[in-house]
Amino acid sequence: MAEYESGKRPGLLTLNRREILQLGAIGTGAILGTPALWAQQTTRPSPPPRPKTNIDDAMKVPRTKHSLPGLCPGRVVHVQDDKSLVDGKFDADVITKMFTRGLEKLTGKSPEETFKLLFTRDDVVGIKVNPVGAGLISTRLELVQAIIDWLVAGGIARENIIIWDRFDYMLTQAGFTTERFPGVQCEGLQTMYLGDLEEKEGEESKWRNKAGEHISAPNFDRDTYYWADVEGPKDLPYLNQHVFNGTYSYFGKLLTQRMTKMINVPVFKNTGDGISMATKNLGYGAVCNTNRLHQPLFFDVCTEVLAFPTIRDKLVLNVTDGLRAQYDGGPMPVAKFTYEYKSIFLATDPFALDSVCQSLIVKKRKDESVKVNEHPRFTEYLRYAEKLGIGVVDPEKVEFVTA
Repeated sequence: MAEYESGKRPGLLTLNRREILQLGAIGTGAILGTPALWAQQTTRPSPPPRPKTNIDDAMKVPRTKHSLPGLCPGRVVHVQDDKSLVDGKFDADVITKMFTRGLEKLTGKSPEETFKLLFTRDDVVGIKVNPVGAGLISTRLELVQAIIDWLVAGGIARENIIIWDRFDYMLTQAGFTTERFPGVQCEGLQTMYLGDLEEKEGEESKWRNKAGEHISAPNFDRDTYYWADVEGPKDLPYLNQHVFNGTYSYFGKLLTQRMTKMINVPVFKNTGDGISMATKNLGYGAVCNTNRLHQPLFFDVCTEVLAFPTIRDKLVLNVTDGLRAQYDGGPMPVAKFTYEYKSIFLATDPFALDSVCQSLIVKKRKDESVKVNEHPRFTEYLRYAEKLGIGVVDPEKVEFVTA
C-alpha cells in the first residue's frame, strides 16, 4: 500500500469525482459529516428543539462488570516514542512496545494479567478501526497488528478476531485485508455502490435486491436500534449510502450477534472544532442511517449510541492512534494538516479519552494559528456521558498520565 508524503496528497477540495466517491462523500451528504455542517449549529440563535430518542431504553438495561466507563474510569495514558516514526516509516517493533507499555501503565498489570481482566479465551473480539484517508491518516496497520498479537498470546483464536468498519471498501483501501492479517476476519457492516449516481436502468441491481432493499440490509439487526425522531431522506443516493431511511438506525449484527468484546482504535484528528476520535468512531460507525442525525443531534449521537448495551457492555479498551495525527481539515484527510505526533493513547473510558484529546487538539490548533471556536456545544456530549454514568470527564477526576 502506498504511503503519502506530507503535502503531496490533494486535499478534499482538489479531489476528482471518482476520488470523492471513494472517500464516501456522495449523494445528499458526506458519510462523516462536514466541519461547516457541524459548526453552523453554533451560530443559530434559536436551534430547533432536540429530537426525541430512545436513550431511556438503553439506560433501563442492567449493567455488567465490563460496562463503560470500564475497568479504569477516568484514566488516560499517553505513550510517545520518537523512534516510532522515522523518515516517514513506521517501526512495528517500537509501536508494539508502546502498546505494551501503555497497557501496563493503564491497569498496573502485565499485558498477560490485563488480558485476563478484560477477556476470556472464548471471546469474539471486534477491532474497530478508522480506515478513512488510507495510508495517510487511517488507523495504522502496525498498531492493529500489535493488538492482534496481544490477543492471540492471551489465547484468542485468530478466527475469533474481527477487524471491522462500517464500509467494506474502505477497509480494503486502507490495507485491512485477510492477506495482510492471515486468519483474522475483516468485515464491513455494509457495502456501497461507487458507480455513477445517475443510475441507468439495471444499475440499481448492483446495490438493491429484487424487493428494492439495499443488499446490505440483512447485515443489520432490526431488533436493536437507535431511534431518533428524524426522518432520513428517501432519494436513492441516500439509501445507497445509508441502507435505510426513516427514523431507525440499526446496529450491525456483527455487534449484536457475534462480537462479545470490542477494542476501539480511532485516529487522532479533528472534525471542525470538535474531534473525530474514540466516541465518534463508534457513534457514527456502529449504526446505519446516520447522516440524518448530524445536524439535529450533533455529537450527542456519540454519547447515546455508546450508551446502548451493544457497545456499553462490550467495549473494554480504546487505543487512539496519534502516530500520525491531523489538526485541521478533518474528518477527511488533508495532508498539509497532518503531523508526526508519534503517540498513542489508551483508556477503557472513551469519554475520558476524548476529553483529554479534545484539549490536546485545541492546543495544537492554536499553536498552528488556527482560529478555534471553543463553544461548549463541541464538548457538551462528554459531560452528558458523565451524567449518564458511562464516562468520567470532570477535570478533577480525570487522571492523565504518561508511560
